[in-house]
Amino acid sequence: MSAALAVVVAISAPVAAQVGDGPSRLFTGRDLFGLRAASDPQVSPDGRSIAYVRTTYDIMTDAGRRSIWLVDAQSGGQSPLVSEDSSSFTPRWSPDGSRLAYVMATPGGAPQLYVHWIASGRSAKVATLEQAPNDIAWSPDGRTLGFSMLVLDEGASLGAPMKRPEGARWADPLKVIDRITYRADGAGYLKPGYRKLFVVSADGGSPRQVTFGKFDDQGPISFTADGRGLLFSTDRKPGWERDRESDIYQVAIADGALTRLTDRVGPDGAPAVSPDGAKIAYVGYDDERRRGYENQRLYVMDRDGGNKRVLTGGLDRSVGAPQWAPDGRSIYVDYVDKGVTKVARVGLDGRLETVVSGLGGGSLDRPYSGGDFSVGRGGIIAYTESPPDRPADLAVWRGGKSQRLTRLNDDLLANKTMARVEHLPAVSSYDQKPIDAWVALPPNYDPSRRYPLILEIHGGPFQSYGPSFSTDVQLYAKSGYVVVYSNPRGSTSYGEAFANEIDRNYPSHDYDDLMSVVDAAIAKGYADPNRLYVTGGSGGGALTSWIVGKTDRFKAAATQKPVINWTSQVLTVDGYTFMARYWFGKMPWEDPQGYWARSPLSLVGNVKTPTLVVVGEEDYRTPPPESEQYYQALQLRGVPTALVRVPGASHGGLTARPSQSAAKAEAILAWFERYK
Repeated sequence: MSAALAVVVAISAPVAAQVGDGPSRLFTGRDLFGLRAASDPQVSPDGRSIAYVRTTYDIMTDAGRRSIWLVDAQSGGQSPLVSEDSSSFTPRWSPDGSRLAYVMATPGGAPQLYVHWIASGRSAKVATLEQAPNDIAWSPDGRTLGFSMLVLDEGASLGAPMKRPEGARWADPLKVIDRITYRADGAGYLKPGYRKLFVVSADGGSPRQVTFGKFDDQGPISFTADGRGLLFSTDRKPGWERDRESDIYQVAIADGALTRLTDRVGPDGAPAVSPDGAKIAYVGYDDERRRGYENQRLYVMDRDGGNKRVLTGGLDRSVGAPQWAPDGRSIYVDYVDKGVTKVARVGLDGRLETVVSGLGGGSLDRPYSGGDFSVGRGGIIAYTESPPDRPADLAVWRGGKSQRLTRLNDDLLANKTMARVEHLPAVSSYDQKPIDAWVALPPNYDPSRRYPLILEIHGGPFQSYGPSFSTDVQLYAKSGYVVVYSNPRGSTSYGEAFANEIDRNYPSHDYDDLMSVVDAAIAKGYADPNRLYVTGGSGGGALTSWIVGKTDRFKAAATQKPVINWTSQVLTVDGYTFMARYWFGKMPWEDPQGYWARSPLSLVGNVKTPTLVVVGEEDYRTPPPESEQYYQALQLRGVPTALVRVPGASHGGLTARPSQSAAKAEAILAWFERYK
């Protein structure tokens, strides 16, 4: 108990400034407050300007702040869109490029919809909204904005409430829940209601709701070419909350009449209307097999829903974010290939050409594949780029060449010696499959030495790491560790077959892949085989706990937000309807032994490795009781352990606040140092 309490106290403390003899040449926890990252680039219709979102961190509030910046696509000169002490995000250009719609959240206020006039430099709120707007889209004539917004519902009740005497102070009333989806990681217990579509005058006015019913209507949304309809995705079948389903619909703005344009087993979404209005691009997949993973493919259909055809059937990768080329002859999509995010141009005949490679961003703490892009006239593509030693900057591709437009972290990192990341190919001991991996070498790495090694494992499990920036990796490396991370079987970006090797079989031979990656690092001379450590989050936490139940070769471990017991996990996770059906195929009471056989808790009797357990106190994806089961089991067995609870942190937001991100990494390093 005392060990767990001590770690909790340490992790909640701010990173203190230090008086030194000179500036540090190493990346430290305090540097997290100085990081900046670019996201959501949007090219203006004429291709001359780019709006993007810049995220910065405030050391006094320990929080991130987003602001929109405008960049000249040729010179790289930039300026902020607005200067208020607020967060602004989701920039979207009007069709003629004269205005920019965006969302702004003032301190203590709800996010609201604004429009900025480029010529005058003025902004105005176009509507007062009860809830935050999402999925902003302009009508073709620039007169109307469409968006989605939560419409609150009264919610369920049971029995008539008693009348409270005047002046009495009673307890809060009962909360009755009957929705299938009633909580979500990062949001907590959801407000009762349904997401609906609205339109409002771009000059300001009263928003008008255009979709109705007890269903969630989702974006991205797109106006039809005549501006009379909105395209969106929804599932309106009976029992829709239990399904992994959605179809493309069109709603008539005038009267709310609905037209269903797709109809199959599987999710369809992200509709995008061609410049001439004749075709609709969208993404989706057939879900007849109910496997853990399916490639999302690019489709195109006529505007009335006819003549549907797949365009990326020959690409064994998942694609997303479809955007039409200005001439309407092709569609741009992003996809991840062997951990690297790319942008491809897909012709209407299905021919695919990769035009940009090396996108990055979206995650600071760990090196997940990701990134954003936008297409403009003249063949310009704006995108976020994140090499292993820098968070995401804004870059452009034109005429076959790439150019970085921003250098957001040069002031902070120019004089820092960052970890160098190299590709580390490996071969699985199980079946000789090639396994991609990367190794981060400590600053001032000496190839004549062998270093202690940290194996860092990604979550998902249907996700991928790549050669991108990671604060955790940099902090581990600056402390003198070689850090190895990889994409074992089950990882995406290597095709459906590779990902589905863990379908109904997770964890399994991904364990062999990870051990082979460690062996490859040792064989290359990077690592000391007698000083090995392991950590990972979410699915990586599950694999960390699985590993220490299988082998004693690691000196210490840190399992972060893990799955420990699949039965309790499936019955407490926010996405419980999906996990049981797609990852197991049976309910826990139908196959208790199958669930137990894949649970790291089943191996806890073998564990001898000192193991730290880390979880956010508001994690609804792998809830705290998962971590606490493991911590208590290790205590019962007398295995050295401590429990770190991160106050206020969700699963996806475990490292959202810089002080907690730095403290979490330092807690893991301190744990490893105990057993070094």
